[in-house]
Amino acid sequence: MKKIAIIGAGIGGMAAAYDLIRAGHRVTVFEASEQVGGLASGFKEPHWDWSVEKFYHHWFASDQHVLKLIAELGWRDRVIFPRPYTVMYYKGDFYPFDSITKAIQFPGLGWGVRKARFGLAGLYLKLTNNWQALEKHTVDAWMRRWAGDSVYELMWEPLMVGKFGDRYAKQVNMAWMWARLKARTTRLGTFKGGFQAFADLLAARLKEMGAQFRLSTPVNRLGVLQPEGGLELETPGGPETFDQCLVTTSPSLLARLAPDLPPRYLEGLLALKSMGAVVMVLALKQRLSEQGYYWYNLPKSAGFPYLALVEHTNFTSPEYFGGDHIVYIGDYLETDHEYFRLNQEELLGRFLPTLPRFNPRFSPDWVRKTWLFRTNYAQPVPLVNHSQNIPSIQTPIAGLYFASMSQVYPWDRGTNFAVEIGRRAAGIMLHAGS
Repeated sequence: MKKIAIIGAGIGGMAAAYDLIRAGHRVTVFEASEQVGGLASGFKEPHWDWSVEKFYHHWFASDQHVLKLIAELGWRDRVIFPRPYTVMYYKGDFYPFDSITKAIQFPGLGWGVRKARFGLAGLYLKLTNNWQALEKHTVDAWMRRWAGDSVYELMWEPLMVGKFGDRYAKQVNMAWMWARLKARTTRLGTFKGGFQAFADLLAARLKEMGAQFRLSTPVNRLGVLQPEGGLELETPGGPETFDQCLVTTSPSLLARLAPDLPPRYLEGLLALKSMGAVVMVLALKQRLSEQGYYWYNLPKSAGFPYLALVEHTNFTSPEYFGGDHIVYIGDYLETDHEYFRLNQEELLGRFLPTLPRFNPRFSPDWVRKTWLFRTNYAQPVPLVNHSQNIPSIQTPIAGLYFASMSQVYPWDRGTNFAVEIGRRAAGIMLHAGS
């Protein structure tokens, strides 16, 4: 039996804890926040039955890792797959774009060579498994060559600029786009009660199995015990020693926590790029999208000051939220962007004038309440040949391991791949002790 620390009570850290405890080890989970769930955590008003995620989340029908874990825990009947509708903006209107049929009907592509090239490029990416060849090219260069300039500029460039900004939009490699098209489905799912309900249930199960949780307990530093071996964690309550430690935070935070890591590994961590996220959640008294649309993909070139608008209650019923209609307004941004400095009222002033574009009847008095959430670490930026830059799960310090969304590449961040890398890290840790 080993004494193991996990830093971060997100879904990945708790998935690792599940396997480590089942193998007979003692696990303590440290979390700086007052709740479990990490970036999938949520909040709840007194009159709501379900929680709302701080940063919008859903599962895809192909998310086998998280769905497998849920099935192991006996909660598969709590996962539901409603039928939401995703739309794209084109010349002042919104068009459904969440099926092959709708893509064929999308007016922006016309009916000639452009539509054919769009379809053939998408089909190739769906069928190929050779992502290693794709990562040698940028999305910008590959799509322009094979889908054509006009198709790329209409369909994909707005997504790239929206997610990665002008700085990185032309530098992201094509394996990232391949992974999105390869792994994702139009069928979307969620957990009854919200993602926070899932995280709370998972934490409760882990506690039943013997795990300890230290919420509101940030770890300030990781040190190596010499010569006896092991790791020492400095916390507000004093130092604690462990045989192994799994860190599930951002690369930059690991570098700060463990300055004794060898320079080459530290430099690799600090060289990784990522985008932050700013999300405003609105509780409206009335439905915004009269057509029932869930997800709006928005080009900033059309004057939208954010990447996406998501009407959550066109995915799950407003009856779960006391009749409130929940709308997310979100963007991926570099952390020096002004949205990280503006206060909630200032940001609301930027966003509200755009809502009549979704419903001309919209009035500011529809807004019952708003919430603002920001994080510096939300979307890794994979540059060309990114596979060569992924830090190993087993760090050069004996007993110290690292599992983050920056390591799930070529796949994209999300709770599904958080489960995958968390359980993969647990397997490596167990093997090291065998």
